[in-house]
Amino acid sequence: MLNRDSILLEHVVTEKATAATSLANQYTFKVASAANRIAVKRAIEGQFGVEVEAVRIANVKPKVKMNRMRRANPGKKPGYKKAIVRLKEGSAIEMA
Repeated sequence: MLNRDSILLEHVVTEKATAATSLANQYTFKVASAANRIAVKRAIEGQFGVEVEAVRIANVKPKVKMNRMRRANPGKKPGYKKAIVRLKEGSAIEMA
């Protein structure tokens, strides 16, 4: 069983995630691979003290990356699980 502190791994900062934060009050996090929607919702509400409206979870597949010095042996970037959390109207998370 996962505890609340080990569910959220890090905040995802990309152009798409930043636009969703400013336009739709959605925040994107990398989460533990064993986490589900209910666990992510409880972790966000407990850690940040906000009300969560919805949670969507996606598994990001690993990517093959080529190294020009080792073309015959390509490497892989690991896959991960991400959660897109929509907060209720008036709630916000301060990211430092």
